[in-house]
Amino acid sequence: MSRLTVYPEDSASQAELDTADARQIEGALRSIGVRFERWQAARTLAAAAGDAEVLSAYQSEIDQLKRERAYQSVDVVRLLPDNPKKDEMRGKFLEEHIHDDDEVRFFVEGRGMFYLHAGGKVHLMLCERDDLISVPAGMRHWFDMGPAPHFTAVRLFTTPDGWVARFTGDPIARRFPAYDSGPG
Repeated sequence: MSRLTVYPEDSASQAELDTADARQIEGALRSIGVRFERWQAARTLAAAAGDAEVLSAYQSEIDQLKRERAYQSVDVVRLLPDNPKKDEMRGKFLEEHIHDDDEVRFFVEGRGMFYLHAGGKVHLMLCERDDLISVPAGMRHWFDMGPAPHFTAVRLFTTPDGWVARFTGDPIARRFPAYDSGPG
């Protein structure tokens, strides 16, 4: 179940908000400029499905998003627990960074945790299948797929460059709990 937990940026010991209510999540994230919606990832992916199959399965959703914001490029990120590069991939996203482009993700399988640093708070947003999230350009954040990643997300970009991070150098990510991607 999707879940939002909000902490002051200087303490991960006392949550100010902890909710699985989609409307409450949507409102709290909207207040910091983040789009969150529950969509329907209605197609089941084969274990060996490649990027082309994922994109084909969700073409109508992709087309809808492209019409909304003139996204120019689309790709798929899919990580499963048996991926030999899972630790390397996890490490790539664990430090706070920003992008010059919105970070749009439609989760069509599995789950992962976005940490959004805004307004003196850190918003831990557990995204799961059916979640659409759009982190605006320039927002400080990081992402944790956990030690046993299992997720597939369609990513959209307004520039053809795709995912390009600029790391802030702030060690804040180390002060918040890592995501445990175990059964849930």
